[in-house]
Amino acid sequence: MFVLKAIHRRLLPAEEGWLPYLWLVYLGFFFSRYYFLDAGDAERASVALTILLFLALYFNGHWKRGSALVPTILAIGAIGTIWAPVNTGAGVFFIYAASFAGRLGRVERAAFGVAAVVAWAAGVAYLWQPHPTFWAPALVFGVMVGIISTYESARHRRDAALRLSQEEVRQVARVAERERISRDMHDLLGHTLSVITLKAELASRLLERDPERAGAEIRAIEQVSRAALADVREAISGIRTRGLAGELEQARVALKAAGVSLEVEGELPALSAASEAVLAMVVREAVTNVIRHAEANRCNIVIRRETGQTCVEICDDGRGGEVVAGGGLEGMRARLTAVGGRLEVGGKFGLRLRAWLPA
Repeated sequence: MFVLKAIHRRLLPAEEGWLPYLWLVYLGFFFSRYYFLDAGDAERASVALTILLFLALYFNGHWKRGSALVPTILAIGAIGTIWAPVNTGAGVFFIYAASFAGRLGRVERAAFGVAAVVAWAAGVAYLWQPHPTFWAPALVFGVMVGIISTYESARHRRDAALRLSQEEVRQVARVAERERISRDMHDLLGHTLSVITLKAELASRLLERDPERAGAEIRAIEQVSRAALADVREAISGIRTRGLAGELEQARVALKAAGVSLEVEGELPALSAASEAVLAMVVREAVTNVIRHAEANRCNIVIRRETGQTCVEICDDGRGGEVVAGGGLEGMRARLTAVGGRLEVGGKFGLRLRAWLPA
């Protein structure tokens, strides 16, 4: 199963899911000719090369957006045009071209692209292949798939804009929180540190002339510093880790900035504050390693419950190789052990890290 997921992550972006594999069922139109007629060796070889070329274009097209899709659309349409005179099922390639045309950008541009592909199919039908089994699927399904693709593309853009807006709000909140902490620390420590400095200078001057008073000043410095330490502890006692949910969101933002897509599976577990803080630290450290060392394109985080334990698995499709224990891994292992958990590290397709905690 892990091998299949690793192959899937190399073929398609994480946000695409498994649905694009289902759409390949439309290729049945192209192969329908060979259910009834026996093709020669040359034609069989041509079909094999055509399908390999199409699959390369198809999976590569899912990584592109906007005008970068134009060459893919033209190439797939060209395949349909070349095969149209000899294979009435070649109209299926215009269906795929229309689906990618729906991703060309704004609704107006996408609609124009879909219309252009459908018109292209109609022109090919008029010139070289008037049989209904060619033009009917190309026109009917081309329009339907193009509309669906245009709608989905517009929805993804709205969702992306919403996520960006939410991240901007969170960033503003983080900046405001840092400023608040800075003000609190200044208010708490500014006066106290000034008093400590003055008393230390006074004690230094009195050390030879009046050792008893110098000692009293030093004891006063100790009391002031202890009071300041108590104030600081009280001030930061309300500051908490952002938790596992916040860490996952931060991981998504950091990985996106590094050009790595992230897919998160599973529901957040109900854990104690200490256990959740440890898992959040594990996610943060693992994502940092992915960004710095893995040279990955995708990262996958899976959260699940197994036999009374909570497992968080982080894997990537990077260079992998032999795992060398360093300060980060040893720190994660020590923190997990302290709360009754354990750490597993390995994987051939990139790196896989699993953190286990008692549920």
